Amino acid sequence: MALKIASFFSGIGGLELGLERAGCAVTFQCEAKPFCLNILQQHWPKIPRSTDIRRVKNEDVPDSDVWTAGFPCQDLSLARMGTRSGLRGSQSGLFHDFVRLLRGSLPRAVVLENVHGLLSSHGGRDFTIVLKALDELGYGLAWRVLNSKDFGVPQQRRRVFIVGVHRDAKSAGEILFEPECSDWNASTSRSNEKKSPSLFQKVVGNARKGPLVKALAHCVYAESARHTGTDWSRNYVWYPDGRVRRFTPNEVERVQGFPDNWTLPTHADEIAADRLDSLRYHAVGNAVTPQVAAWLGQRLIQVLEEPLHTVGGVKEAVEANRVAA
Repeated sequence: MALKIASFFSGIGGLELGLERAGCAVTFQCEAKPFCLNILQQHWPKIPRSTDIRRVKNEDVPDSDVWTAGFPCQDLSLARMGTRSGLRGSQSGLFHDFVRLLRGSLPRAVVLENVHGLLSSHGGRDFTIVLKALDELGYGLAWRVLNSKDFGVPQQRRRVFIVGVHRDAKSAGEILFEPECSDWNASTSRSNEKKSPSLFQKVVGNARKGPLVKALAHCVYAESARHTGTDWSRNYVWYPDGRVRRFTPNEVERVQGFPDNWTLPTHADEIAADRLDSLRYHAVGNAVTPQVAAWLGQRLIQVLEEPLHTVGGVKEAVEANRVAA
């Protein structure tokens, strides 16, 4: 039986897309932004969803093995100008509403994703609040910063992932950390060895006609000091004749690991072109890289499937967790 996934702060479904590729099944989504809701409806037309986590009740969420939450990063991001509000902010503070729901259902496992600025927000106090909230609910925890470039995606994108397994810290660690070395682990450098050039300096494309791009894109932000949706003062396309342009929405989707036109709504002709591009840039910049989510899904299945079967199935496992709490 496939692991059932309930998604909160779903965005355009990057986590769900990757988890489904790994063999999981999506049961529920929650997202507030109208544009993202339209994209979710296009790709998951039969999935029940809510538009406001503050109004969601536990009975609204189908029984699920894993709850995921890429809770808003606006108040935590290092790309944000000025003081970061952290978990006291109006957006990132919605994490507390997620915890309220989590307390009432206690799914077998939980997966959180956010910018790595969460680790340093308010001197680490916000990260401590997150860990303490999950620990008090009985979740054994592990966390790790994963970079999209290590999963075959041409983008430097560091995100912190927190995995909690109810009453089972060992499984949480096994999900996020492999005992074996993967081919994307950095090799040990040798003394006097010439330093490899940065992939940001490597250029790919047609040298005579263009287009030309950096082999590795800088992190695609939805919110940045230079607010264009793609921060294209760093990420851009150029041609030998001197022309320079920003990435198209499809190119940003590719850099983020999505299929072409993932964020192109069926009613695109009803939205002004500039406005549509901006909405797509925002949505992709806020998304989870599907390839990272697919790897995580494989790990979840590998570690959690056997424990679920040994206690008699999904419903029995959920009920056992409630009793243990």
